[in-house]
Amino acid sequence: MSFVQAQVCIQYLKDSNMLFIGGLVVAIAVEQWDLHKRIALQVLLIVGVKPSLLLVGFMSTTAFLSMWISNSAATAMMLPITKAVLDQLSDTEARADEKELETMAVSDTEETAVGEKEDEKTAKDTVLHVQENGFNNGGIKHQNSKDLQDAEEDDTHCCDKRALAEDRRVKREQKYTKLSKGMSLGICYSASIGGTATLTGTTPNMILKGQMDELFPENGGIINFASWFAFSFPNMILTLVLSWLWLQTLFVGFNLKESFGCCVKNQSQNKDYQVIRNEYKKLGRMSFAEACVLLIFMLLVLLWFTRDPGFIPGWATVLFNQEKKYVTDGTVAILMSSLFFCIPSSLPSSCCGSSNGASAEAPPPLLSWRVVHQKLPWNTLLLLGGGFALAHGSDKSGLSAWLGDTLIPLQNIPPFALSILLCLLVALFTECSSNTATTTLFLPILASMAVAIKIHPMYVMIPCAFASNLAFMLPVATPPNAIAFSFGNLKVIDMVRAGSMLNIIGIITINIAINTWGVAMFNLDTFPDWANVTLKP
Repeated sequence: MSFVQAQVCIQYLKDSNMLFIGGLVVAIAVEQWDLHKRIALQVLLIVGVKPSLLLVGFMSTTAFLSMWISNSAATAMMLPITKAVLDQLSDTEARADEKELETMAVSDTEETAVGEKEDEKTAKDTVLHVQENGFNNGGIKHQNSKDLQDAEEDDTHCCDKRALAEDRRVKREQKYTKLSKGMSLGICYSASIGGTATLTGTTPNMILKGQMDELFPENGGIINFASWFAFSFPNMILTLVLSWLWLQTLFVGFNLKESFGCCVKNQSQNKDYQVIRNEYKKLGRMSFAEACVLLIFMLLVLLWFTRDPGFIPGWATVLFNQEKKYVTDGTVAILMSSLFFCIPSSLPSSCCGSSNGASAEAPPPLLSWRVVHQKLPWNTLLLLGGGFALAHGSDKSGLSAWLGDTLIPLQNIPPFALSILLCLLVALFTECSSNTATTTLFLPILASMAVAIKIHPMYVMIPCAFASNLAFMLPVATPPNAIAFSFGNLKVIDMVRAGSMLNIIGIITINIAINTWGVAMFNLDTFPDWANVTLKP
């Protein structure tokens, strides 16, 4: 293999690729043993079943899950739970309406019975009057007229009740159709938003880290799991809250007393709560395999956060990285994910063999390679490596420097305005292409531009990576959108109307983040010395 071929091949086995593989293996293990479903149902039991709180519960749960597993898996898992809960809500309300109408009918029957008794009494009085005073034609006519009037009133009342029942049915269907749309959109949008909070949550984050390490190798590991989480998690929370407010306004409406009141649960809410509780009971007690997966997952997150926290020396710095950087986030991910292939999925029932003398069969491991091979997105992994190879080739050939020189006139635009314009461009572009392809295309160009106009490369690269996830307007923009579109009785206009505002919200929040705590964390208001490396021929 020639030197050039070796340089290309190594781009497919970089630390970012290893981190991506390790994170995906952990996500596959979580999905394999339904740990994500247990977490989701437990959160919903805590949040409650009021419509607005239910939207909060579903969105926050989906966002949390998408931080660790794929956005598509989180969306596909949460949508059936949403449908079951909303169907129960609708059925309970329909039965309540039927019961109310039956109560009204019983009340009307009692009133009719009382009226009939009064009519019988009146008739008797009339007969007595005729017997005493003789025949009176006017009295008889008056009685007949009253009977006809009562019959007409009964017919009108029955028609009114049927019309009322039909009107309630139509309004109920419209209400829950609208609520179903809001829930479906909330789930798919929160999946895309939640993935931005962690380095392994979505592919553009991994591409950003890989491009930074490739184009600026002397950056000192400025982006790692802990630093990215510290920057992006508050931004994710802000975006999620504003997105919830918008969807709440659009599909549910604000009734503070009904939505957030501390009143006692009514019968409908009790039945809806029971639906979620029954789903949770179906999972049974936490198994040995689930406990092992949860323990490994928590240990992995803990090791990621403490490897190099920034404000104090991490365990990797103290033990391994004093002279050279041997242990990275990718090292930790591969180490912990390999445990899934070693730890058994259940405790052996006997260590001395079976009763007939044969040796006891070893329980299967938590994960098998067959499962990982089927579920791991190899195409995305190759696309990731191809993007790194393309960036490396652009840098070595001088293409990046040339592109940077052509973009020098942009230095006349204020940096904050430039960031907003680039976010708008990327957000529109990613509606028609995958966020992976969009990030791979734009990041090397923006890095060269930043070096040419002497601004911090991360000042434009982070908003670009975040904006590539703002694919909210079209069903084909992201897999979560497509899943929700096929599941939630949605129309394209519904997604465009809700998603256009969410795009604006996302662009505003990332620019607030990059100009406030982003500047404090990464010194984005200065041009770093390590950024001059791309100017070298």
